[in-house]
Amino acid sequence: MATNVSSINKLEIQEQSVRSCAENMVEKTDMDEDLFDELSSSDTDSSFSVAIGCIQDIIMGEDFQHLQQSFMMKHYLEFDDSDENKLSYTPIFNEYVDLLEKHLEQQLTERIPGFNMNAFIELVVLNKEEVPDEIYDMLLTFTDFVAFKEMFLEYRAEKEGRGLDLSSAIVVTPLAFVRDGVMDSE
Repeated sequence: MATNVSSINKLEIQEQSVRSCAENMVEKTDMDEDLFDELSSSDTDSSFSVAIGCIQDIIMGEDFQHLQQSFMMKHYLEFDDSDENKLSYTPIFNEYVDLLEKHLEQQLTERIPGFNMNAFIELVVLNKEEVPDEIYDMLLTFTDFVAFKEMFLEYRAEKEGRGLDLSSAIVVTPLAFVRDGVMDSE
């Protein structure tokens, strides 16, 4: 019985997050219009911000993270840091785009009535400075093979323990204690 209640609560939370992501958008767009088409500049800005917020929710979500991590785990050994690109990279890139971009677009379509991915991508390009770096970089992996390959190379370096090492930047110094008005280094 506890699992049924847990499942119901999880479903309610998912439904709430789907609704909350697009609540402001629904007030501003007609259900039949494509996202961002025939909207005023302020409506477009607001719609764009809502879509960015939805993307952030989706890519931080468990489903997207699982899809991306399992895909990268499956293919990361194929990538190496040479100037030559292997022929095997192309089908991996196509599979990645097919899997993750379609998942993202499907989630956005469910959360934002009338969402149009092509119109949104045009706005991302025009408003790059308004898109958080993490989101822009992730979206770039769908269209830019170099960004995609760099993501895999960083993942491989991390998996092999060659990630960024900040240990040399950490300095440990003992605290000084004050006893009876005199500073001690004990």
